[in-house]
Amino acid sequence: MNSTTRPPRLARTALAATAVGAVAALSGCAGLPGIPGSDPGRAPGAVGFDGVQSATIQIEAVGTFVSPESGGYEAAGRGSGFLISPDGLAVTNNHVVVGAGTLDVWVGGDTRKTLNAEVLGSSECLDLAVIRLDAEDLPFFEWHEGEIATATDVYAAGFPLGDPTFTMTRGIVSKASTRGETPWASIDEVIEHDARIRGGNSGGPLVDAEGRLVGVNYAGNNTYDTNLAIHRDEVLAVVGDLIEGHDVLSLGINAQAITDEEGNGLGVWVSSVASGSAADEAGILPGDLVTRMQGVTLATDGTLADYCDVLRTHGQDSTIDVHVYRPSDGLYYRGQFNGDELAPVQVVESAPGGAAAGGAAAGEFVQVTDDSGAISVEVPASWDDLDGAGYTNEFGTWASIVATPDMAAFSDTWNAPGTWIAASEDAVGARSVDALVADAAVFLTQHCTLAGADVFDDGLHEGKYEVYEGCGEPGASYIFLAANAKNGSYVITVAVQANAEEDLAAIDRVIGSFSAKF
Repeated sequence: MNSTTRPPRLARTALAATAVGAVAALSGCAGLPGIPGSDPGRAPGAVGFDGVQSATIQIEAVGTFVSPESGGYEAAGRGSGFLISPDGLAVTNNHVVVGAGTLDVWVGGDTRKTLNAEVLGSSECLDLAVIRLDAEDLPFFEWHEGEIATATDVYAAGFPLGDPTFTMTRGIVSKASTRGETPWASIDEVIEHDARIRGGNSGGPLVDAEGRLVGVNYAGNNTYDTNLAIHRDEVLAVVGDLIEGHDVLSLGINAQAITDEEGNGLGVWVSSVASGSAADEAGILPGDLVTRMQGVTLATDGTLADYCDVLRTHGQDSTIDVHVYRPSDGLYYRGQFNGDELAPVQVVESAPGGAAAGGAAAGEFVQVTDDSGAISVEVPASWDDLDGAGYTNEFGTWASIVATPDMAAFSDTWNAPGTWIAASEDAVGARSVDALVADAAVFLTQHCTLAGADVFDDGLHEGKYEVYEGCGEPGASYIFLAANAKNGSYVITVAVQANAEEDLAAIDRVIGSFSAKF
């Protein structure tokens, strides 16, 4: 997970130099006449500072993408990249190329000649990709040797804002090494600098005064004049694998962590999906929101850190449980990467305003857990009066979480919406699902009208639920569900009350998101 688990920096640099041996083998040869920026001591074709443009590329990715703001569209997005070998190997950002239907490339800003390219390997966590252009005898960059120090002069090159005009901006390294947790990457080591980068510069080179690579630009903030580049050592540690076609810390998603207006994490948005990837085979679609992986809630801090930590812990080829919300149909899905394909989570179809009535989860939702951390569920952000204490009854010890905007009103009257979820290992076999539903019905039928009942199966649990209407004087709606975990580890009960139109979306959200672990 941390850089300490990787080879030391100098060893990683040497390892990557071997991986791009075609370039390294040429090092030390005399410069070639007529090649921009070539000089003695560089490999034939390797550029110097005055040849930076000739080895910088502009990439146009054409395909169907889905953004949180604009929805689905077929578009041609442009970014930058740079050549690292004369036979067309180039580095760029994952978010520039992954999921594209076609890639068109222009070398050095020459729009008269369009080259095709293929993605060899990628990493959404490192926001890196290696592509191969269909060309040979191309100019290319060499890597900066030695330490990358604070105050080093650096230059950001590329094609900003989709314009074919090449630009370079100058700055210094303000932080030689810092963490790179952003909405679209989770990187151990990045360079912070003040050479301005803008949209379209993504994937372009950050070079020193000799035109040697020190990093890959991937993020900028115009307000604070903060610009980030993926550190040379991070790139060299994985570029050999990417060249050989091995993805690194990747499930094949063009990923972006998103938050609501108040900064609460909503999940990892999928802009596009690489064909044949683990995400594609699991049934992930562009426009999906990945909310949980292997029991971990994603994007809690607005970055990919949680998502990438799961991959670092379990490995991208292992079976990983995943929870997904699909805004296009208002449904929740559960499945696995490298395992069971996504399937819709059952919601309470007869609930007023539920899926059958065209309702969909909307507004701000947050995840809450009980005091023991056994139960988690997503509830409206306004349900912020919480009680996570467990309890013990004649059937054993129960973990419990209550979430409501008003605990006293929810507990003692029918005047406040909320949810109460309880789960127990001890009660497995001690109390059946039918008995638990019947226990609740004894009380509910005194105050409500039974509106319907059905079996429940969300892939992880199976049980039964009942729907009540007209509860109490305000006429609240109430759902009670009891189920056994399919692996037999616990029994769980879920109660949800809705008092107004704006509460109805919470029914599907709670039923679609609750989980427990013991």
